[in-house]
Amino acid sequence: MLTEGTNAPDFHGVDQQGRTIGLSDLKGKWVALYFYPKDDTPGCTAEACAFRDNMESLTALGLEVVGVSTQDAESHDQFAKKHHLSFRLIADPDKKITTAFDSVGMFGMAKRVTFLLDPAGVIRDVYQSGTRPTSHVAHVQEAFGRLKAK
Repeated sequence: MLTEGTNAPDFHGVDQQGRTIGLSDLKGKWVALYFYPKDDTPGCTAEACAFRDNMESLTALGLEVVGVSTQDAESHDQFAKKHHLSFRLIADPDKKITTAFDSVGMFGMAKRVTFLLDPAGVIRDVYQSGTRPTSHVAHVQEAFGRLKAK
């Protein structure tokens, strides 16, 4: 697992709308980059909806949320539309991004882990909750507040 204080690996992928996104596009922003196992499963839906429901406060803090899983862009598009998700979901069917972030889990799906990246692309916090998908938002809010207070 990547640790706090290391540079986030460079990556490029396609989001649910077919737009290319990479680490260079996120530079200059605080980013909650969260990996999740599979679109439209109960835990992953709860996690995505928790980010969605807190998007206004996260944006007000200056955070951008980006999700990553190993499904394709079409699956992400259906998932985002069904649950009214307003943030980008990166398709990683070849598992290059998931592997670079050491986030490959069981059955080749992504582990549930969230990386908080600073504007320079340095990992400032890593959170892995296992079976508590909705805890990621609260953790990101707490960690970001702690980091901004330094």
